Amino acid sequence: MIRVLVVDDSAVVRKILQEELSKCSDIEVVGTAIDPYVARDKIVALKPDVITLDLEMPRMNGLTFLAKLMIYHPMPVVVVSSLTPAGSETALKALEMGAIEVVGKPGSAYSVTTVVRRVAGAIRAAAAAKISKPATPAEPAAKTGATANAGPPPASGETLLKTTNSILAIGASTGGTEAIKEVLARLPNTTPGTLIVQHMPEQFTSAFAKRLDGLSPMEVREARDGDLVVPGVALLAPGNRHMVLQRSGARYLVRLNQGPQVHYQRPSVDVLFHSVAQNAGANAVGVILTGMGADGAKGMLAMRKFGAHTLAQDEASCVVFGMPREAIALGAAEHVCSLNLMAQNIVRILDARQRELATSTLRQPMPQTA
Repeated sequence: MIRVLVVDDSAVVRKILQEELSKCSDIEVVGTAIDPYVARDKIVALKPDVITLDLEMPRMNGLTFLAKLMIYHPMPVVVVSSLTPAGSETALKALEMGAIEVVGKPGSAYSVTTVVRRVAGAIRAAAAAKISKPATPAEPAAKTGATANAGPPPASGETLLKTTNSILAIGASTGGTEAIKEVLARLPNTTPGTLIVQHMPEQFTSAFAKRLDGLSPMEVREARDGDLVVPGVALLAPGNRHMVLQRSGARYLVRLNQGPQVHYQRPSVDVLFHSVAQNAGANAVGVILTGMGADGAKGMLAMRKFGAHTLAQDEASCVVFGMPREAIALGAAEHVCSLNLMAQNIVRILDARQRELATSTLRQPMPQTA
């Protein structure tokens, strides 16, 4: 049983969360608190496994409380925040400071049932998470210069021809905001076109993309339907939209759609990875990072079967070793490595592929003159 303390200054939100979460057979709401001072005393008295935390409260704001909590009493925290632009920025700061997940408040954008289901899932992920001091991201290199469905799979026996246009596809969930930052900060601005799916509410993805853009040598932005996938640019799937890869000749572009949720998620890592397998084949590298559940495992397996190189984050460096574990269990992960070596391994694989292509070009017979 997961023991939960609900911290929120809204009596309505406290009541909804307490009543609805108590319906879950594996969750017990052991108490509620109106502000961080009350929460501090109840954490000591009730010893909850997880707390849900509002960020806008009287007497002490949620970020200040979270900072103190992570120093003096580190524990899993799920942020339940208003889905506004200002709330998004604050929530992203909370994730940097050690919060495990961010979920919108009941009545903010989705039905109460949907929000409570997401809060319950976040609580389960938080209870399974490893709590540690957030890592300081690597210093990014300077930026330079300008930088519907996936369609039918290739016919049986058809081989996707290799092109010089590679694709890097990354998927993550719980703990993924910090893991993605760690990887992107270490990738050069010459990295092939990169597609990213991170499970998070739609009002947060734009702010997250801007934050990534500020620390990555690459240009990072929220994807738009029809965007070309080009080197030096990373596209983040918008919340509540699946992102799929399409191929037009030697060029790639992305399409966004609101198809059914996969693994209760939209965007889904599986949806992206399957489309990359079908349309990029051996031209792709797939990476699955920390996260709860199994989203991305079958899609990564498809990528590997179509010739892509695939990497999974190891258990020791994951906040939650769910998605990588499922991919490894299926045999989808060609390589398993620590988060701090992920970017290095991605670059190594991409460089090896470029050398292979260059060698193959040099070995082609010279054209004969007439």
